Amino acid sequence: MENITVTGDFGRKPTLDFSGAEPSEDLLVEVLHEGDGQEVEPGDQIQCHYLGQVWNGGVFDNSYDRGQALAFQIGVGMVIRGWDDGLVGQKVGSRVLLSIPSEYGYGNRGVPQAGIGGGDTLVFVTDILGVH
Repeated sequence: MENITVTGDFGRKPTLDFSGAEPSEDLLVEVLHEGDGQEVEPGDQIQCHYLGQVWNGGVFDNSYDRGQALAFQIGVGMVIRGWDDGLVGQKVGSRVLLSIPSEYGYGNRGVPQAGIGGGDTLVFVTDILGVH
């Protein structure tokens, strides 16, 4: 995405730099590194590392610092819609950048205890480690 620069290698905690432009109102998906594993399909249990940050704001969550990847079922509403829509169809071994407008994230309610305000655009770097 022309407004976001991501540094760091697959499997390592990334850093994000925003150019100051306004976020898109659309869900944006950019494959930063395409893996060569199997394609993620709805209903798959996937394992991934991720970093989540508010657009032009702070990091609100990341699995790298915990040293433990997240496993969840994709494409069935267990996670925010931006993840369901943006990660289905990607390949294992891929690093994917997602810019998720609020209607695909936490909407107008946000998650104040996590530092996510109502209407915030969320940016995730997600490393897809495996499908089970």
